[in-house]
Amino acid sequence: MGIAGNLTPEQLDFFNTNGYLVLESFSSPEEVREMRDRMAELLDGFDGSIASIFSTKNQQHTDDYFFESAEKISFFFEEKAFGEDGHLKQPKELSINKVGHALHEIDPIFKKFTSSDKISGMLYSLDYKRPVVIQSMYIFKQPGIGGEVVPHQDNSFLYTEPPSCTGLWLALEDATITNGCLWAIPRSHKNGLRRRFIRDENGVHFDHPSPSYDDKEFVPVEVKEGSLVVIHGDLIHQSFENKSPNSRHALSLHVVDTDGHVWAKDNWIQRKVEPEPLYACRC
Repeated sequence: MGIAGNLTPEQLDFFNTNGYLVLESFSSPEEVREMRDRMAELLDGFDGSIASIFSTKNQQHTDDYFFESAEKISFFFEEKAFGEDGHLKQPKELSINKVGHALHEIDPIFKKFTSSDKISGMLYSLDYKRPVVIQSMYIFKQPGIGGEVVPHQDNSFLYTEPPSCTGLWLALEDATITNGCLWAIPRSHKNGLRRRFIRDENGVHFDHPSPSYDDKEFVPVEVKEGSLVVIHGDLIHQSFENKSPNSRHALSLHVVDTDGHVWAKDNWIQRKVEPEPLYACRC
């Protein structure tokens, strides 16, 4: 198979204890620049006439553009990008919330990072047998209007039986408290999954109301450009609005196992073509 685990026992212990792990300098400055430059090219070619607005506060999407983005490269605007006249208040490259959800499959630059040995080695360390990247997102967290991402668990949206989702969050710029870094409740993954995000004939919705959380339990996860944050699927995490003059670009991948785990048919992602695994362990 040629895959070897690359996390140390100390790193695995921290992850298993706290539900997240920061891997500093996971990507080189050259690799980060390549992905940022490629996204600038994609944005330049985007005409802005067909897109959607993304919000984590109101997630009752029912439009085909959102659903079909699972196997495409689609563009989603910030909630505050538009004025009362319905037009963008600033250039499109400063108005996009995210691009997703199949960058890792369609675009060669993002596919190269996703299928790299260092990604596979890390997943092998986490005991993935047949991992697939089920979605990818380039998140901009725009200056002044970068939207809040409310507290959530990744397993809510990308559910397998048994649960197997892990989030991989690569900082493409420094992420600080000022510009909207991640915040997490350490060890919250030990309490299990609180609710699920369901897709049915009426669109999408949660099966239970949002739990309430004590803000004092969250800790900031400030990281430098090139750092990777590994996030357990049951970890409660969030990010606040970016009210600073500096953006906070990041690449987010979500991985699930397909060996001994069944993809839930009522997940929001309902693919027409099965994703290819990063590797298949025969151990």
